[in-house]
Amino acid sequence: MRMFVASLATETNTFAPLPVDRAAFERAFYAPPGRHPDTPMLCSAPVVAARRRARQDGFTLIEGTATWAEPAGLVARGAYEGLRDEILDQLRAAMPVDVALFGLHGAMVADGYEDVEGDLLARVRAIVGPKAVVGAEYDLHCHLTEKRVAACDLVVLFKEFPHTDFLARAEELVDLAVRTHRGEIRPVMRTFDCRTLQGAFMTNQPLGRAFVDKIMAMEGKDGVLSISVAHGFSAGDVPEVGTRTLVITDGDPDKASRLAEDLGREVLGFARASTPRHYTPEEAVAFVRDAPAHPIAFGDRWDSPGGGVPGDGAIAIETLLRHPDVPSAIGALWDPIAVDFCRAAGVGGNLWLRIGGKATPVSGRPVDAHVVVKGLSDDLIIPFEQSLVSLGPAAAVSIGHVDVVLCTGRSQTFSPPAFTNLGIDLAAKKLVIVKSSNHFSAAFAKVCAAVHYLDTGGPFPHDPLTVTYRRVRRPIAPLDAHPWP
Repeated sequence: MRMFVASLATETNTFAPLPVDRAAFERAFYAPPGRHPDTPMLCSAPVVAARRRARQDGFTLIEGTATWAEPAGLVARGAYEGLRDEILDQLRAAMPVDVALFGLHGAMVADGYEDVEGDLLARVRAIVGPKAVVGAEYDLHCHLTEKRVAACDLVVLFKEFPHTDFLARAEELVDLAVRTHRGEIRPVMRTFDCRTLQGAFMTNQPLGRAFVDKIMAMEGKDGVLSISVAHGFSAGDVPEVGTRTLVITDGDPDKASRLAEDLGREVLGFARASTPRHYTPEEAVAFVRDAPAHPIAFGDRWDSPGGGVPGDGAIAIETLLRHPDVPSAIGALWDPIAVDFCRAAGVGGNLWLRIGGKATPVSGRPVDAHVVVKGLSDDLIIPFEQSLVSLGPAAAVSIGHVDVVLCTGRSQTFSPPAFTNLGIDLAAKKLVIVKSSNHFSAAFAKVCAAVHYLDTGGPFPHDPLTVTYRRVRRPIAPLDAHPWP
């Protein structure tokens, strides 16, 4: 057996004013054939999973390029087409192949391409022919379009939010592909469109946890091979945005259709109810002041770089500075200029610093303060499950009782080393504000007394009713009355 594997991924917030060129991919993660590290980099997990299986089974594995850009705005046409054609040329050179697998995000939008993954996979199918097994792994915050599903034999999505299972799902994809090639299974995929922009749920909350445990218990029984839920990415103004369920059965299309619809309707019933409370900064301060145990972490969800926004909003810092009785930390804010000034001043240096509010008009106003440089890093590396993420050169500064982490690499703050590697003692804090949507929760729950969520007002367009959609297929809730009885 000959297997080809490659990865091309980013998450596009079509409302974000942050352009993405090829350099953004090369700066975040770019591994040419054979140069991928032994650890997965989120969407590139199929490369690592395929390597492991090739060593175990002895088949021939041909690796293509694997690359990722941090979530932002529209991808430049030349950047997408160049990377796409690079991978397709590698696939052509590898022919004939029996299996072609891809690690994709699923919410990438490029200039001229509303369905990037559909375009890529349709071209892949044209190259490998109808008999080869084509499969893809997606982030659950994807647009599960008809075109990309039709081009594949297998589609597997992350199940967990926070994303703790990207390698496990990649191994599932590889296993299903190998079994399909051997003729052990005949996968049939069916989807159900929930017709909503509000089907997302967290699996570290009770309702979401119970639902994912339920669907995982169904897999491998009664002909059900795999079940996925595409939560969708409401910050993507594309025709097929929204929540969908996908079921793969062993040769039973009717069962796949029925189960996909049943599960989709169940998601519609609980998704909104499963959303935890989001506190304002003042409410968060009041909460931790009266809490019996500390520190308490709050995810600044709507200013998380993981949603394609700058991640340099400083509004929460203003609140923290008004409450000197609450020792706190916040980070990591994307502010390359401030980091450069701190590096020039050195550890222990004192300087006036403008923090945050620099990238775009949606970043909000900055904070101007006299700071002390607490720590510096030439490259702040933090873990995210099995992967390692670089925040680039970074600095920690103190403004009295408030410690702030500043970074040059725009990425979510996935884990406590973003603070502790710069000398910030989280155990001495009452409140820790983390620039992350939810991916911080698993790691911070290990060192914090509790994990909650913050609403600083944006700039991520988290309420669809406040956003002007121009490309979305209608009707869709909550923009319209829900079409399903």
